[in-house]
Amino acid sequence: MFSSLPQASVKVRTTQDNVAGVQLPKFEPVKEAADSKISLIGLGSGGQKIQECRKSFMTAIELLVELASLQTAFLTLDEAIKTTNRRVNALEHVVKPRLENTIAYIKGELDELEREEFFRLKKVQSNKKKHADQTAEEEAALAALAAEQGDNMALVEHDEDVIF
Repeated sequence: MFSSLPQASVKVRTTQDNVAGVQLPKFEPVKEAADSKISLIGLGSGGQKIQECRKSFMTAIELLVELASLQTAFLTLDEAIKTTNRRVNALEHVVKPRLENTIAYIKGELDELEREEFFRLKKVQSNKKKHADQTAEEEAALAALAAEQGDNMALVEHDEDVIF
């Protein structure tokens, strides 16, 4: 049955266009070689009407192919936009807040470490000052004791020059 059907006089060629990183199919009508039998139809009467009808048919096919191309491109772009919007929403509502929370946590930890370091430095300075004050008090007490006893070398318990 299919073998008795004539060949199509118009076929559709598909190409790909890249628009904003999205591959869009593009359809173009391709006319096959005119059949000699068809060109002789209606030579006697009505041939012009048949030719006008064929032209109208070709125009309709070209418009339908262009419409199909645009519709397919629209659907493909619409799907790409939806996918991109989903990704943007995921970035805005999931990834970005997660990163902001991580940054806030790290800042808090760094502030806490800075406070601990400041407190430790103050504590070390306080201990050094206490130690310096104690040493100064001991030296003052020894100096007062030495002044009170009148530089008696025998009463001094510790002498650095004495080895034994």
